[in-house]
Amino acid sequence: MESAQVKKISAELKQNISSVIMGKDAVIEKVILSLLCGGHILLEDIPGTGKTTLAKALAKSIRCGFKRVQFTPDLLPSDLTGINFFNQKEGEFVFKEGSVFTNILLGDEINRATPRTQSSLLECMEEGQVSVDGVTYSLAKPFLVIATQNPIEIQGTFPLPEAQLDRFFVKLKMGYPAAEDEAKMLTSRVSSNPLDALEPVLSGEEIVEAQAAVRQVQVGQAVAGYIVRLAEATRTHDKVKLGVSPRGALALMRASQAHAAMDGRDFVNPEDVKAVLVDVWSHRIICKGFNLSQSSGAPAEILDQILRQTDAPTEAASL
Repeated sequence: MESAQVKKISAELKQNISSVIMGKDAVIEKVILSLLCGGHILLEDIPGTGKTTLAKALAKSIRCGFKRVQFTPDLLPSDLTGINFFNQKEGEFVFKEGSVFTNILLGDEINRATPRTQSSLLECMEEGQVSVDGVTYSLAKPFLVIATQNPIEIQGTFPLPEAQLDRFFVKLKMGYPAAEDEAKMLTSRVSSNPLDALEPVLSGEEIVEAQAAVRQVQVGQAVAGYIVRLAEATRTHDKVKLGVSPRGALALMRASQAHAAMDGRDFVNPEDVKAVLVDVWSHRIICKGFNLSQSSGAPAEILDQILRQTDAPTEAASL
């Protein structure tokens, strides 16, 4: 698959989702970008802004498996990963697959589950596999976790630790819709829900091919060096307690490749890096005297400052 085709299928996917989620093209593009990178998504916003609907619209737009799990304090790790149970009829232990054995997993209100259950997602999110009782099971491809959380209610919640946050490729906010878009949303749902009529426009195999194409997008030495300088700047900034890890630098490179492919190009330029940096890194840094779980405002401001102060390579040098 060529970059031009990646651009085409991205546009088709965006158009399909936009028929349900109105006025949120920028968020939809970032969700598609994460999917093309094989990266997991954390949607954080107040209730009723369309987080779950966006995840369902993405899943219904692709012909692949989908499961939804409501995270609660009594949810067990085995509910997600699976469990070996004794089959009395067969006289042996049989493995029963958990919810992660799908293509797209929606974890609603992930911060309401206990840390033990949250941590059961670490292996499958990072390595695409699950280990149960010493046996490793590979997960299907594509595999994407979309988790939602409500930032305004703290009672009965367990904030995600930094190790868990770092597994998410991007952290996105929906935000309130514009008045015009909200009016369109209301009129489209007078007698029915457009989500019910949504049809798939792509197959899971096409997504896997597109993910492979994204990894073939060229990243020049100048752009790679630019990403490293940006990462170093987060580690030495006087207002940052914990800077971006090498995993974060790699995530930024992958996101830049996907951004270029979605534009129909087979090479990354500095503008690709700038376009995706805040979404990929805002949840990966900890600011001094700032509670990251409450807001992404301060990290985003610092990253914008770093972008302005770090010299970018010229267009010619980045090729």
